[in-house]
Amino acid sequence: MFRTAISKAYRTPSLVTAAAMSRGTVGRSASSVIAHRWYSDKTEAATEKKETSDKASETTEPTSISAEEFENIKKASTEKDAKLKELKDAYLRSLADAENIRNRSKTEVENTKVFAIQKFAKDLLDTVDILELALKHVPKEHLADKVANKSLVDLFEGVDMTRGSLLRTLERHGIESFDPIDKPYDPNTSHALYQAPIPGKTPGTVFSVEKRGYVLKGRVLRSAQVGVVLDPSGN
Repeated sequence: MFRTAISKAYRTPSLVTAAAMSRGTVGRSASSVIAHRWYSDKTEAATEKKETSDKASETTEPTSISAEEFENIKKASTEKDAKLKELKDAYLRSLADAENIRNRSKTEVENTKVFAIQKFAKDLLDTVDILELALKHVPKEHLADKVANKSLVDLFEGVDMTRGSLLRTLERHGIESFDPIDKPYDPNTSHALYQAPIPGKTPGTVFSVEKRGYVLKGRVLRSAQVGVVLDPSGN
C-alpha cells in the first residue's frame, strides 16, 4: 500500500498531495519524491535553455566573405539599381504618353462637338450674303420717301430684320462676322479679289469688302472677300 501511494505521487503530485492532506497516509518519503521530481524538471529546463542560447549565439556569429564575393555582390546590387531606374523611367514615360493620349482625345471630342455645325453654318452664310446683297442694291433715295414707297420700305425692313435674326442665331452658336475695311490686308483672314490704286488710301489696306468674313470659335470659317489698295509704284 505504501508503494502504491509512492507510485501515484510520482505520476500525479497534486492528487497525492491532496490525499496526504486529507488522510495523512503519505509520509516524508512521498514528499521527497515530489521534491526530487520538481528539481529534475527545473534542471532539464535550465539545460535546454542554455543549449538554445548557445545555438542562437552560434547562429548570430558573423560570417566572413572574400573580396571577390564582395565585389560580385556589389556589382549585382549596382546592376539591380540600374535596372530599377530604367524600369521607373519607362513607367513614367508610359504614364506621360497615356496622359497625352487622354488629353488629345478629349480635345478632339470637344472640337468635334464645337465644329460639328461648320458645314451647316457655311451653307447659312450664303443666305446671309444674298440678304445683304439685296439690301445693298436698294437705292437710299427710295427709302427716304416712306409714303410714296411704303411697300418697298416695308420689304426692306423685313429683309433687314431677317438678316439680323439670322446673324444673332449664328452668334449664339459661336459664329461671328468681321469686316476688315480700312485695315491692313491679312491673307490669313481675307482673300483679295482685286487690287486698285486709290488716292488717299494707304497701300496694302482694304478699301472694299464684297463679302464679310466669319469665324467659328476663333477659327476662320470663311475668309472675307476684299479689294486691296495697290501701291502706284508697284511695291
